[in-house]
Amino acid sequence: MKQNNSSEELTLNNLPSLGEGPGVGLTIVKVGGAVVEDEAQLAQLLKDFSAIPGRKVLVHGGGRKATKMAERLGIETTMVGGRRITDAAMLEVVTMVYGGLVNKNVVARLQEEGVKAIGLTGADADIIRSRKRPLKDGIDYGFVGDVTNVATPTLAALIEQGLVPVVAPLTHDGEGTMLNTNADTIASEVAKALASRYDVTLIFSFEKKGVLSNPDDDDSVIPVITRADYNRYKADGTISGGMLPKIENALAAVEAGVSRVVITLATAIDGTQGTAIVRNERV
Repeated sequence: MKQNNSSEELTLNNLPSLGEGPGVGLTIVKVGGAVVEDEAQLAQLLKDFSAIPGRKVLVHGGGRKATKMAERLGIETTMVGGRRITDAAMLEVVTMVYGGLVNKNVVARLQEEGVKAIGLTGADADIIRSRKRPLKDGIDYGFVGDVTNVATPTLAALIEQGLVPVVAPLTHDGEGTMLNTNADTIASEVAKALASRYDVTLIFSFEKKGVLSNPDDDDSVIPVITRADYNRYKADGTISGGMLPKIENALAAVEAGVSRVVITLATAIDGTQGTAIVRNERV
């Protein structure tokens, strides 16, 4: 392997296209809660997702809808560092919203587009198990799960039957408890697990054009980020806040064997635009 500590010569144009690669292709698209909340953006994304050829999986968020539902029910939402504190009452809300309202609406819309979608949480067919997150920096996040296992054979069996899994950001602990789990993490873990069987492309889609060098300039897209780039951008403050865990999940996926990872606008899930996340080492 040739070591490359700079992304200067790397662009989206010289990475594999959707469906290209040595194995059977699989595209996993993660759509953020802000897009789920916006009817026009969601409608376009689902049309574009439906047009992706071959095997595919959709992972969705829905945090903003959960916050609105909690407000309607008189349940206070507490966020720490951009992360939701999930007490027992909030767990009921996110289970209803993510696993019910959002998931089933997305599935129904995909059926309209001719996609044989099947809505799932991690508890369904035991596809994703997690453990309740321990105290972190003195913070109790409540019923929040860190993924411990993805049932690769089960997911692959569904995919090979021509079904399209639509996965909500909920997992379970195997002992009867549902757990709220970050959707970016679920997308990354599912991609890593299925990379043993498929040539996986992972697309993180949200309301921005990619990872921005200037948050106030929507056109300041960083075309390619390696682990070395990420460490530098994190240290100098170019990348901060909620973008940090997203890139960490993206890097974890590509370093675990996922062929292609792109962070991009929800209207550009063909992978031709946005920020490509790549390993430092390239052949």
